Amino acid sequence: MKTIKGPAIFLAQFAGDAAPFNSFPSICAWAAGLGYKGVQIPSWDGRLFDLVKASESQTYADEITGIAAEHGLAITELSSHLQGQLVAVHPAYDTAFDGFAVPAVRGNPAARTDWAVDQVKRALRASRNLGLSAHATFSGALAWPYLYPWPQRPAGLVETAFDELARRWHPILDYAEEMGVDVCYEIHPGEDLHDGASYEMFLDRVNNHARANLLYDPSHFVLQQLDYLAYIDIYHDRIRAFHVKDAEFNPTGRQGVYGGFQSWADRAGRFRSLGDGQVDFGGIFSKLTRYGYGSWAVLEWECALKHPEDGAREGAEFIKRHIIRVTEHAFDDFAGSGADDAANRRMLGLSGGA
Repeated sequence: MKTIKGPAIFLAQFAGDAAPFNSFPSICAWAAGLGYKGVQIPSWDGRLFDLVKASESQTYADEITGIAAEHGLAITELSSHLQGQLVAVHPAYDTAFDGFAVPAVRGNPAARTDWAVDQVKRALRASRNLGLSAHATFSGALAWPYLYPWPQRPAGLVETAFDELARRWHPILDYAEEMGVDVCYEIHPGEDLHDGASYEMFLDRVNNHARANLLYDPSHFVLQQLDYLAYIDIYHDRIRAFHVKDAEFNPTGRQGVYGGFQSWADRAGRFRSLGDGQVDFGGIFSKLTRYGYGSWAVLEWECALKHPEDGAREGAEFIKRHIIRVTEHAFDDFAGSGADDAANRRMLGLSGGA
């Protein structure tokens, strides 16, 4: 067993144009002041981080690590969620997702995909330069518009989509192996990898690639009504990153898991600040600790009701309370009688026997 590291915070939802959220040194000072020990960096946000420089300059990477360390912080992971999304985009979402890309490739899906692949590879190289072993991202999606089987899906449609998704990601995973960094897919609605079954379909097609791992976020499973504790039992060997995010699901006579096209505040399933939702974090931290997850517990704040700064402040203490410092000895060692093979054999009636 290992003690989970933390608390840490994902900076994406807090970065902004006003101080202290508009530069890496100032946002680090803010996070440290709340009691955080680590930060997860959104690699696309130029106010905080220059991905190209981090991928090409060890000096710059060392400077970023040094800035965090000056505030008593570690960098937990880089995130390329937005770029990973663009590795695979169904044409229905071309316009909606174009804003994730640089202007030069918008309106050109092939060029956008090439840019996204380069971005994810740069994030993996930057992760190596920063001394990180895990990287957080999305898989993108080709089959997602066909999630519900009506009209009936033609034979082979989903299989073809996953074949193509694997074809695009396999070279990236091979590059991740070269860099010594795990790709941690956040299993998330809107991605083709949105639950355990879809992850397994992908994993099979990339030949169970050692770098095709998981970012565990229970909030998305609450909204899908998936057993998020059993998920840990099944996939714990692949969980290499952890977003601590709360959620609730309160179905009514008018709506359920699909949400009725309502706003986040009005959906049956919605994200909440830590402690305000329904996630059993005691069970989660216990299972992850039991299975030897020793990496970071990272707050991802998303809530339709609470102010983000309140959520961040409360989240640090919430995670700290849930981290289990693993024991170095069994609780009943005081009653131990020592190891004695001869005594053991006598207790089993084996001494002197055949």
